[in-house]
Amino acid sequence: MQDVSERAVLRAIEAMEERMGEQLTVDDLARAALFSKFHFTRIFQRHTGVSPARFLSALRLQRAKDLLLSTTMNVADISVQVGYNSVGTFSSRFSRSVGMSPTTYRRHDGFAPAIQPGGDRRATWPSSSRLSCHVSLAEPDENAVIFLGMFADRIPEGRPVRCAVLHRPGSVRFDAVPQGSWYLLAQSVSAEAGWPGDSEDRADRAVAVASYGPFTVQPDSILSADIVLRRARALDPPVLLALLDARKQAMGVLRTAPSWADQAAA
Repeated sequence: MQDVSERAVLRAIEAMEERMGEQLTVDDLARAALFSKFHFTRIFQRHTGVSPARFLSALRLQRAKDLLLSTTMNVADISVQVGYNSVGTFSSRFSRSVGMSPTTYRRHDGFAPAIQPGGDRRATWPSSSRLSCHVSLAEPDENAVIFLGMFADRIPEGRPVRCAVLHRPGSVRFDAVPQGSWYLLAQSVSAEAGWPGDSEDRADRAVAVASYGPFTVQPDSILSADIVLRRARALDPPVLLALLDARKQAMGVLRTAPSWADQAAA
């Protein structure tokens, strides 16, 4: 059952989605939530893990991703539609967050040809620390393709410092984890949903998500984490990073007959 503060946050998120083309302020969102600005910012951060401004920015880029794939609108019109006054600023933020430009994202049908770690200069620092993760799904899905990535921010965007792809629940270990404060973020997509030709299946469609952190890595840290992916909710910040095509990943699994924890960790 939702409490008063959660309903307030959901009202604010609904206002973001309905008024995305407007220059919304925190005051506007607090009024939609029926809370004072001070209390609204605190409860929003508590329920979503990010500030209202960060959440709105992520929603704008997520809507842009959807428009790039579902319409023939040009990039300039899309930037206005999602609340940007400058197409240059929009393109720059989209590229930094998604990992490719808007036109490239559209050309690749919303999927990344590859995900390369190293999105933070600390990723190359020498380290003997490691993080072991056990990954499970709250709702079983034999066709789930699971992406895990370590990011400096609660919203998964840009290049992860370490990442892995699992073709079923299991375990993975990240070696040479750089020092610092990190979030481990996971998303699963079903490789079978409507396969082939399901019009509702789109790039980066989140079936289940999970997060762990922030956690701090010190020299020689030996860490472990249990990740349980659950169905995505409105309170979960969007995953901005363009992910791999789950269907191609699944076909690759069928061709190569992987082990239980087939993975691509870096």
